[in-house]
Amino acid sequence: MNFKELQQQLAQTDTHLIAVSKTKPNEQIMELYELGQRDFGENRVQEMADKYEALPKDIRWHFIGHLQTNKVKYMADFVHLVHSVDRQKVLKEINKRAKQSGRVIDCLLQFHIAEEESKFGFDLPEAKAMLEGPAFQNFEHVRICGVMGMATFTDDQDKVRREFQALHRIFDTLREVYFSAQPHFKEISMGMSGDYPLAQEEGSTMVRIGSLLFGPRN
Repeated sequence: MNFKELQQQLAQTDTHLIAVSKTKPNEQIMELYELGQRDFGENRVQEMADKYEALPKDIRWHFIGHLQTNKVKYMADFVHLVHSVDRQKVLKEINKRAKQSGRVIDCLLQFHIAEEESKFGFDLPEAKAMLEGPAFQNFEHVRICGVMGMATFTDDQDKVRREFQALHRIFDTLREVYFSAQPHFKEISMGMSGDYPLAQEEGSTMVRIGSLLFGPRN
């Protein structure tokens, strides 16, 4: 599928495309940039920082990988959205670095919806405990804009659909209980190259697509 066809398909449900450019050279990123794509996702902070320095400054960089606290400082000046906040310690560090940079950084809470042990993320009780805790009230330099999750890597479409539905229920719960007065809490980041049509059907607002756009990873 080419870029324009994918854009047209996602536009039917107003789903936003994050082009996952990890490991891909700047030349390939610029090919999509010239076609109008502005949102790119990376999973290594240093690689993202290098690309930020070299590429046009109107690119919106999304961090989608597992985030180590000691790397936050390298992206705090420019990252557009952190999809993968999976523990309070990370949010605390993002808040600290955002304050130093004079910014408020938009973040998504990552939830563990897959049955695979390797996936990171909160469960709902952990997220509630953090959102109700005293520390969270002092995080004035982060803004929670929604949720993110990764489904199990499987051919079982029903299973994937159930996991996406579970993430949507988590989003609905958090919005109702904690963010009802905050219109910026609106994002559900779910769906990748292999399962994005299902995610789109289940209410994804952002899909993270790499290999469909750039070809297989090296």
